[in-house]
Amino acid sequence: MKKDTHPDYQIANVHCSCGNTFQTRSTVGEIRAEICSNCHPFYTGKQKLMDTGGRVERYQRRIAKTQAAQEAAKQ
Repeated sequence: MKKDTHPDYQIANVHCSCGNTFQTRSTVGEIRAEICSNCHPFYTGKQKLMDTGGRVERYQRRIAKTQAAQEAAKQ
C-alpha cells in the first residue's frame, strides 16, 4: 500500500443535541449530531403513530376480524 493515501483514523467525540456524548472512531475529531440512540424515538420506545384518516384503527379492526375468524374455524 502507498503511504499517505488514507486519512488518519482517530478517536472522535460525538455530541448530540440532547446532551449525550460518547466516543467512536472517525477521520474527523469532533462530530455534532442532531439525534442519537438515547433520544431517537425508535430506540427509546416513545415512537408515536401518526394516524391519518383512521388507518391504524382500520388495520386493528381488520386484524381482530381475521383473528376471530381463525378462532371460529378452529372450533
